[in-house]
Amino acid sequence: MNWNHQELPFTMELSFNKLIEKYEEQAKGEDILLAERAQKVLEVQRPYPVLRSGFIDVSLLEKYREPIQVILQDSFAPVLTENEIKIATIPFDNVVFNSSKRFKKIMEEAGTDFSFEMRHTREEDMYILACSFILSYQYNIDLQFKSPLFFDVPDKNGMIKTYRIMYNADFMELVSTDKSKEISDEDIAELLDNFENIELWKQHFPPNSWQAKGFIIASMFDVTLENSISELKTGLLSQRVDGDFFVDQFERIFQSIFNIHDLRVGFVRFDEETNQFERDFSENIPSFLLKDNTSKGCKTSLCKFSYEKLIENHECFAISDVDKYFKRSPDEYEFKIFKEQGIKSVILAPVVDGRELLGVLELVSKRTRELNSINANKLKDVMPYLVAATVRSKEEYHNKIEAIIQHECTSIHDSVYWRFEQEAKRFLKDNTLGNQTSFQEIVFNDVYPLYGQIDIKDSSKARNESIRKDLMIQLSLVEQIFKQAFEINPLPIYEELLFRIQPYLTNLKSTLHTDTEQNILDLLNEEVHPFLRHMEGKQGSLGDLISNYFFQIDEKSGAIYDHRKNYDITVTKINKRLASIIDKQQKNAQAMYPHYFERYKTDGVEHNMYIGETITREDSFNELYLYNLRLWQLQVMCEMENAHYNLLPELPIQLDVASLLLVYNSPLSIRFRMDEKQFDVDGTYNARYEILKKRLDKAYIKGTKKRLTEKGKIAIVYSQKKDEREYMRYIKFLQSKQLLSQNVEIIELEGLQGVSGLRAIKVEVLYKKKDSDKIFYTYDDLIQELKN
Repeated sequence: MNWNHQELPFTMELSFNKLIEKYEEQAKGEDILLAERAQKVLEVQRPYPVLRSGFIDVSLLEKYREPIQVILQDSFAPVLTENEIKIATIPFDNVVFNSSKRFKKIMEEAGTDFSFEMRHTREEDMYILACSFILSYQYNIDLQFKSPLFFDVPDKNGMIKTYRIMYNADFMELVSTDKSKEISDEDIAELLDNFENIELWKQHFPPNSWQAKGFIIASMFDVTLENSISELKTGLLSQRVDGDFFVDQFERIFQSIFNIHDLRVGFVRFDEETNQFERDFSENIPSFLLKDNTSKGCKTSLCKFSYEKLIENHECFAISDVDKYFKRSPDEYEFKIFKEQGIKSVILAPVVDGRELLGVLELVSKRTRELNSINANKLKDVMPYLVAATVRSKEEYHNKIEAIIQHECTSIHDSVYWRFEQEAKRFLKDNTLGNQTSFQEIVFNDVYPLYGQIDIKDSSKARNESIRKDLMIQLSLVEQIFKQAFEINPLPIYEELLFRIQPYLTNLKSTLHTDTEQNILDLLNEEVHPFLRHMEGKQGSLGDLISNYFFQIDEKSGAIYDHRKNYDITVTKINKRLASIIDKQQKNAQAMYPHYFERYKTDGVEHNMYIGETITREDSFNELYLYNLRLWQLQVMCEMENAHYNLLPELPIQLDVASLLLVYNSPLSIRFRMDEKQFDVDGTYNARYEILKKRLDKAYIKGTKKRLTEKGKIAIVYSQKKDEREYMRYIKFLQSKQLLSQNVEIIELEGLQGVSGLRAIKVEVLYKKKDSDKIFYTYDDLIQELKN
């Protein structure tokens, strides 16, 4: 068996010829000791000429093991063998035939399954590296092909140690064969420009076309610390420091730096405004100082000495023996929290940018003295990269906060985002060039508006009724308490309070005035509740009444929140269901043709849409898309109506809704109001549209006291006859789909302030229950069905 198993541009023979030549020179030299030593080596080698001529049979290494060791003895000095990491090996192969004791120990700890291979090296790279050796040896051309070569070797604890390897090829010689090709300057220039073209290299250096003889000596150096710092730097600068990075890479790197196989790493942010430590929720990074807490005051978290070092002086604080510190100060949170987690030694290192404390790095070990103030100095080399990563992480965190605020509070619709981006780029460019500039207002001209609302009917009346009922219950409970208190101890003050409560109770039986609620709550919170708190501890039925009373009231408002809660839950559920439908359907509508859309939740859901060429920034708009969007809007209103009445059985309070659409045929301009962070119509003429929107739901049918909007029907308001014809077509189409009934009426509206001549189509909606595919109901039928 031989070692020429890998494809290379040369065949390899193990030979000690070059080293023996060195000994022959020394044997003739003037240094008597060296000459004698060289003579002895040559005498040992002389019976084995194959060691000089060369061989490829691996088994001969064991046969000639003793003479080989004598020949290599000067290269592997016995006095250095415990410390040096050195091997004699075959080039481009893993055959090691002599090594220092320290290398042997490293291999033993690595285990029998370990394969001694270079890091990140491909077979193609090895071939080209061999070619570069030929160019260097034969043509004196140094290609500087490889960066430093590294080996990763596990130690007895499974930790990966990194070793840099340096090769000495002084004992190698190269001989051309009849297969060798002459290399010209043009060939070399071509090879230099085609590193990745392995076929080109093989063309000039065919496999086994040269013969190499000799061996190499490789010296290895432990560069685990330097490599770990390099990995840390690369990792911190190339990716986000999140929880996964901490567990998968960050801890492993610090374990290598401190040579502690189970070292754990944590981090806490520092909030200067509140003087608190906070968990990094944005990246889910662990913290041993906080443990399960989300945040904690620094003065509470740290002892006085560690607070001064970390927070005030920005210096590392090390605890080499947690148990010792805990015995000395068992009430200190810092030592107690570490002891609870089985931590025996700790390093807390401040991460500081200039004079700003960003956070604290936590290193913890389960063994006493493994972490201390001495090895804490290793952090000096890595801290600049930690600071850079933390600053970047802090900026990303604030960017996320800004993004959330923008999305939740000042969201810009996707259809117009391009215009804001365009203006932001212009602003940034002018600002960079030093020009005086300001962010200009965003305006879209000649867009068609669409408006719709589905309003909760009589919501104000239902809200007032729920408040009235809760106040009556609360005052009745208070009345009962003071009546019993007066019976036990007839104090005049009890009687006086009863006298003031009773008129409110009487009035609440009929109605709720505007200021009644606040007057009652002021009386209860400022005068009644202090009395009741004073009497709460009393024994017997009075104490039970008072405890039951406070159990029923809401702590924040000081009022009973029962019927009002049902009302709030009802409105929230209705709004949520209706909004989810139109939001979902909007995605389909945007796919048909892009347009601006905004939705509001009030006592119901209302929406604005604007469509036009200026919004799409393409020469593609046609009124066909406007008509399509109007039909879509009417169809979605039918779906929202159905969704509400299918939700009705689940609601605490049975509240109805009424739908309204406004048809406006004239294009207008909309402007983004920077102060209000929303779009509004632009110009005095266009303001008529906004007036209409705000007043329509209060409009009356002409000649009656009947409101325009009506439960179970959709009201479509318009001003021109062609709008009526258009929507009658849509209604007929939706009647064929059994979304609308045949019950349609056209009415005139009473004039609104500044607006007259409005008409409306009122069309009845058909409802379909969830569990029925064929049965359609009018509103009255559906309500009767729900009652049954």
